[in-house]
Amino acid sequence: MTAIPDASAVEGPRRLSGLLRRQSMLLILIAFYILVALTGRGFLTPDNQLNILRTVAVPGMIAFGMTLVIIVGEIDLSVGSMVAVSACITAWMVQLLSRGAMEPSALAVLGAMLIALAFAALVGFFNGLMRQKIGVPTFISSLAMMATLAGVANLITGGSPIESFPSWYYIIGSGRFLHIPVPVFLLAAAFAFTFLLTNYTALGREIYAVGGNIEAARLSGINVWRTKTICLVITSVFAAIGGVVYSSLINSGNSTIARGLELEVISACIIGGVSLFGGKGSIWGAFIGVLFLGVLLNAMTLWGFNPYAQQVVKGALILGAVFVNFAIDGRSPR
Repeated sequence: MTAIPDASAVEGPRRLSGLLRRQSMLLILIAFYILVALTGRGFLTPDNQLNILRTVAVPGMIAFGMTLVIIVGEIDLSVGSMVAVSACITAWMVQLLSRGAMEPSALAVLGAMLIALAFAALVGFFNGLMRQKIGVPTFISSLAMMATLAGVANLITGGSPIESFPSWYYIIGSGRFLHIPVPVFLLAAAFAFTFLLTNYTALGREIYAVGGNIEAARLSGINVWRTKTICLVITSVFAAIGGVVYSSLINSGNSTIARGLELEVISACIIGGVSLFGGKGSIWGAFIGVLFLGVLLNAMTLWGFNPYAQQVVKGALILGAVFVNFAIDGRSPR
């Protein structure tokens, strides 16, 4: 007589296998972290660890927003240009709002930043509108927006950096509070906001529903295009905040910053397990992905890698992550 296997004996290994698959990138990050700690001199120093977090702060914030966009089945390629144009708009508006003043006031700086954020929100809304009313895929509309925003940044600056910020403005990008870089607090705030949004709100449930099955979501009464537009707006606003941080780091509005940042952001999402097909992914996974890229860059610097070799390694890593992504989804790239 054939013995029937105990259900719990089968379920246990299956759950363990599923857990390992879901947390595979975390395990890889831990293993890589240990490797770098053993081979990279000065890697574990508090200053270096804080430097890693400061470096990934802006890409991380944008990656959290991009995770929402990819989960709903869209993409935003304009985030790099949005960072640049937001920095330029902030510097330009500070210049306009403080004409005749010895040093721009805090009110002028705050007003300039709010204008940059509002502009970013309008761009995100426009991308959603293009998708909803005309049916233009966000890959196309955001690609066009990327070129348009880059042109706007050049028009604002005339090809030269705008240096209009007050002496204290560096605090946003380079300052510290309780010995922790200010951008790290912004990263933590963006993580908390998007984590709570995706896990504990009705909108979060709608985001996953839309990405999982758009027709089923529509039939269940979810406003699909509103949900997608909100995700695009959040991502654009996060990119604008990144622009403010970068403008503080270099103390100017410069149209050449953040080139290629969109690829780094999307790479972090993919490495973190966000499905390119939509419906799957998490903010925690995006954080793991962006942290892995930050640790990798820091490690290659400590190991003395040639900058060009660093690009090759990063590109190979992204390609591998794409294949893993397809393999986990069980779908063919074709």
